[in-house]
Amino acid sequence: MHRANLEALPELPLDEDGPVFQAPWQAQAFALVVSLQEQGVISPDEWAQELSSSIQRAREEGDPDLGNTYYEHWLTALEKITIEKGLSNKDGLVERKKRLHDEQQELHRHDHEH
Repeated sequence: MHRANLEALPELPLDEDGPVFQAPWQAQAFALVVSLQEQGVISPDEWAQELSSSIQRAREEGDPDLGNTYYEHWLTALEKITIEKGLSNKDGLVERKKRLHDEQQELHRHDHEH
């Protein structure tokens, strides 16, 4: 993905080196979108539109839009677009989210035991 494409995305946290991530899942979601674009599954315009819609829906539902939820919107848009394209399904995504949440909780518990 070229720098110009990155700058076209709404509110993408960037520094001089490129995107900024606070957690590994954010980088993974970002990489998946880049990969889907490189494979021609989604266009940059299609992605920017879906992400903008996700951000707008969250604002309308009361997201204070402080920047800390940006990648949550990214993930919401990614889930929606992959379901629409038949690349995933809602049940599979729900199960994966639960498994990732459980793994994260286990890591958190383990960190506090030491």
